[in-house]
Amino acid sequence: MDSLLTALTARGFVADLTPGLEERLAQGPIVGYAGFDPTADSLHVGNLVPVMGLAWLQRTGGTPIILIGGGTGLIGDPSGKRSERPMLDPAQVVANTRGIEPQLRRFLSFEGSQAARMRNNADWLGDLRLVDFLREVGKHFTVSYMLQKESVKSRMETGISFAEFAYMLAQAHDFWHLYHHDGCELQVGGTDQWGNITAGCELVSRRDGKQVHGLVFPLLTTGSGAKFGKSEDGNVWLDPARTSPYKFYQFWLNQEDADVERFLKLFTFLPLDEIAAATQAHRADPGKREGQRRLAAEVTALVHGRETADRVIAASRLLFGGGDLRSSSTDVFTVLADEVPTHHLARSALAGGMPLAELLVTSGLASSKAEARRGLEQGGFSVNGDKADGAQTLGPTDLLAGRYIILQKGKKNYALLIVD
Repeated sequence: MDSLLTALTARGFVADLTPGLEERLAQGPIVGYAGFDPTADSLHVGNLVPVMGLAWLQRTGGTPIILIGGGTGLIGDPSGKRSERPMLDPAQVVANTRGIEPQLRRFLSFEGSQAARMRNNADWLGDLRLVDFLREVGKHFTVSYMLQKESVKSRMETGISFAEFAYMLAQAHDFWHLYHHDGCELQVGGTDQWGNITAGCELVSRRDGKQVHGLVFPLLTTGSGAKFGKSEDGNVWLDPARTSPYKFYQFWLNQEDADVERFLKLFTFLPLDEIAAATQAHRADPGKREGQRRLAAEVTALVHGRETADRVIAASRLLFGGGDLRSSSTDVFTVLADEVPTHHLARSALAGGMPLAELLVTSGLASSKAEARRGLEQGGFSVNGDKADGAQTLGPTDLLAGRYIILQKGKKNYALLIVD
C-alpha cells in the first residue's frame, strides 16, 4: 500500500505541508480532517479536491474526519474572499448542513477499522463561552501574528470585521478539539486555508506541547487560466436538482485537452498506469475526446452513481451521435426531457399521420409551415436521427420507446415530442 504522501504527490494533490509530516506518516496511519462550511445546501465541484484527499487518506490506511462547519458557517471564512460574505441565518445553516452531509458520505466508508467520522463544530463552538474562548484560544495568538496571515492581510484595504478576523481562531480551536477528542493529527484543505491550518497547529503546540500537521492542495485553474468549477450557468453543483447529471457530465466532457490527465488523477480513483494509457490514447487522437469521455464517465458515476452515469452517457450519445435510438430505454428519454425543449401531443393526433411540417412548427423548430417546408427541402431537419423530407408524415410507428420522437434542426437544436 502506498503511503498517503506518495499517493497524493503522484496525483498532484500536494501544494505544501508542515515540517515533520513525512516523518509522522512513516510511523503509521494518521487521523486527519477537512472542514466544509455549509454556505449552500450543496457542495460544488471545487469541493471535490479536499473530499478526494480524505478518500485517499482512508485508502492508504488513515482515518478521515469530515467536519461540518455548523458553527464556523455562522461566522464566515474570509479566506479567498475580497469582501465579507452575508451572514447566514442559523436555520439556513442547519438546512444547508442537511444538504451536504449525504453528498460527503458518498466518497468515504463509514464501516471498518478506518471508518470515517462525521463531526459538526456547532456541537462545541455553540456552547463555548466568550471568556473561555479568549482565555483558552485568544491568549495564544498576537494580533501581529494574525495580521501576517494572507486571509487577513488581503482584506486590510477593503476592511474585515472582527467576526471574520477571529475566524482563524475558531478553526484553530476545531483542530485542538479534534486532536483531544478524536486523536486527529492532520488537517487538509486548499492553499487558501494554509493560514487557518497553521494557526491550528500553533494552538495545539502552545496549549499541549504536541506537534500536529497540515497539508494543503492546490487551488485549481484550467489550462487556459480560468477558475475551475464554473460553467455558463455558474457553479457546477453536486446536487442533481441544481446541476442535472446530464449537465454535470457535459461539464467534464468539455474540459480542455491540456487538463485531462491532471483531472483524471485528481478526480478519479483510476490506477495511474490506467490513466497513463488513457492519456496516451487521447493524445494519439484528441478529436475522439476519449480522455474527456473517461473523465466525465468516472466522475459522474462517483457523484451520481453508475446507473445515472450510464443513462446520461446514453442520452449524450443520442444527441451527439453514436447512440442507438431504436433500442433506447424510457430512462434515457427521461434524461433528455430535462435537457431539451419538450412538447406533448395526444396519441390520437398521430393516429392518422401528422405532417412533419406541422410538427416542426408545434415543436418550435420552425416559425411557420412555409419555413419548415423550406428547411425540409434544404435537408436541414432530421427525425429520430434520419434526414427528413417535405412529404413526410409521422405516425405511431415513428415512436421511440413507445412515446417519443426526436426532431433536430441543424447540429445543435433539438425538440423532444412526448406522446401522452
